[in-house]
Amino acid sequence: MNHLANPLTNDLDHILAHTVGLWDDLRGKRIFITGGTGFFGCWLLESFVWANDQLGLGASALVLTRNPEAFRRKAPHLANHPAIQFCLGDVRLFDFPTGEFAYIIHAAVEASANLNDENPLLVFDIIVEGTRRVLEFARQCGAQKFLLTSSGAVYGKQPSEMTHIPEDYAGAPDSTDTRSMYGYGGEAKRAAETLCALYARQYGLETKIARCFTFIGPYLPLDSKFAIGNFIQDGLRGGPILVKDDGTPYRSYLYAADLAIWLWTILVRGESRRPYNVGSERAITIGKLARTVARVFQPESQVRIAKKPVVGKLAERYVPGTQRARAELGLGVHVDLPEAVRKTVAWTARSFTPNES
Repeated sequence: MNHLANPLTNDLDHILAHTVGLWDDLRGKRIFITGGTGFFGCWLLESFVWANDQLGLGASALVLTRNPEAFRRKAPHLANHPAIQFCLGDVRLFDFPTGEFAYIIHAAVEASANLNDENPLLVFDIIVEGTRRVLEFARQCGAQKFLLTSSGAVYGKQPSEMTHIPEDYAGAPDSTDTRSMYGYGGEAKRAAETLCALYARQYGLETKIARCFTFIGPYLPLDSKFAIGNFIQDGLRGGPILVKDDGTPYRSYLYAADLAIWLWTILVRGESRRPYNVGSERAITIGKLARTVARVFQPESQVRIAKKPVVGKLAERYVPGTQRARAELGLGVHVDLPEAVRKTVAWTARSFTPNES
């Protein structure tokens, strides 16, 4: 495709500039990706195709999906690229493709807020059974390296006095909490990580683990569980931007182009069975986040916070410590939050209609 036709050109060049030398490992290789049509997957495919074309890698990707036609409508330039093919199937049950695949990226996750609320058992099965199925495929196809996109939910609820969760924190989710991501979701991801460790030990598969926190960027769903997506949607509709709680919880946001840099680096250079937190350490309250989003719009959107803070209430946090990624892999944050919001709003506004839900 034309170099200037892709609105993400600057971001994709940014990814290449910060992954120098990494792509040679993929030269001439086949990779298999689950979750390739979601938020993470779109960025993995965008950056893979860009590197493939710009560097002449001669690599190819096979993407597992339940609905390739929906992806063709969503991202036709990716779906129709000659380096990308599709494998139709459910991550728990798919038939194993033939041939060898050097790299496996398991990024499949059911992120639907409704499904998480209505059928948490199914979500648990998708995470655990799906991981086992993909690991077994990796073993049988002779894969060299396997990347699991896990979650910061494996730590359970972050203690209020802990500003950043380190990878060696020994906390754990409440295994009886079926209402939140910190309960069954965290336990499911812990089980998925354990499966990766077992396959690494028993079969010698290099399994890399990326514990992902919160993100922003093009392709982010606006009507899902992600507060920042909801805020952008409110702003695109003309406001007001609605904060459903008291706005005091802390989060941090890594821009999607930086996320892609981190994931590719962990896959190729990360240590097997050594989890890496993936995210930004720059904490911001949800209330301030809403105001950051509001300032992008002209005129500036109004922000409405539904509840008043409770005096004496301890702060809720979900913010990673990223010492391992920074010290061992040289990773960092290159796009700050205001710029990340501006980029995301500009990209999303191109195809947004006010009546979207």
